Amino acid sequence: MIVEQNVPLQAHNTFGIVAKARALVRVHGEADVLQLMADPEHGHVPKFVLGGGSNIVLTGDVKPLVLKIEVPGRRVVEDGPRFTVLEAGAGENWHDFVTWTLDQGHAGLENLALIPGTVGAAPVQNVGAYGVELQDRFESLDAIDLVTGKIFTLDAAQCAFGYRDSVFKHVPAKEGDFGLGGRALILRVRFRLPKPWKPVLGYADLQRKIQETGIANPSPRQIYDWVCAVRTVKLPDPRVIGNAGSFFKNPTVSPDQCQDIIAREPNIVHYPMPDGSVKLAAGWLIDACGWKGKSVGNAGVYEKQALVLVNRGGATGGEVVTLARAIQTSVYERFGIRLEPEPVVV
Repeated sequence: MIVEQNVPLQAHNTFGIVAKARALVRVHGEADVLQLMADPEHGHVPKFVLGGGSNIVLTGDVKPLVLKIEVPGRRVVEDGPRFTVLEAGAGENWHDFVTWTLDQGHAGLENLALIPGTVGAAPVQNVGAYGVELQDRFESLDAIDLVTGKIFTLDAAQCAFGYRDSVFKHVPAKEGDFGLGGRALILRVRFRLPKPWKPVLGYADLQRKIQETGIANPSPRQIYDWVCAVRTVKLPDPRVIGNAGSFFKNPTVSPDQCQDIIAREPNIVHYPMPDGSVKLAAGWLIDACGWKGKSVGNAGVYEKQALVLVNRGGATGGEVVTLARAIQTSVYERFGIRLEPEPVVV
């Protein structure tokens, strides 16, 4: 086990914020974690799990011991007549894994193409896009308890998936409370892809692609290409402009609340949900408040998509947080809605 000191993290967070890890250990498997936990100097210190850094805002150097997840591996666990089960190491790049599944002839994850981050981080956030969420394709995962060192497996119900939410985002207030936040380190994730494959094409962007191309029955690879094209136009490449993708969750309101807002804002973008609630487009709310293209210091709102905050060059985590809070205040004052950030502030 090698403990690296004062490791620059600018390349390890997609916002491109300059910060350092005071100490960092690269995790390639459970053996590395068990060795770390047995270490008398580092075994019991506070720890911070870092995947692809696509869902964090660093506001300074990271004091806890950083566990950089680099667990590799991709394999087919089972390929039967009704479904295929695939497994990937937590350190695998998510988009590369999605591409690999299609290259192997296994469809079902194509709507989730080009989402930044790692496979291990995907269940934490319950990533989703264009009508598909990770929970729709999830089989199980293996994780290790950073307190006891025990390896355990969770199914979908035990992960308590919600909208951009899971058991891994909740820190229990006391023993026995719900939550594995700060305690579980995900090692491997398995996905169940149903057969026969059925395309998910309900989103307007994909419907527009059908109209533009005349392809009424797209293949999985065609949907993958469409999703990549749409995301490339709407969202900035983190390698070029630092960002964490969609910064705020789309809020949900009751039908009565929605009707009240529509009476004042007839053009508001909204989507009825299966449970009877209504989801509002956070990007539309932010744009309506005049934030698109605006900046606070070197942090700004992306000109093409108001839901994305960007690093215009040299932005600090503090500037990103200040901008986000100003946007939240504007939206609440105009619409009475509290926007909830997606990234974790560290």
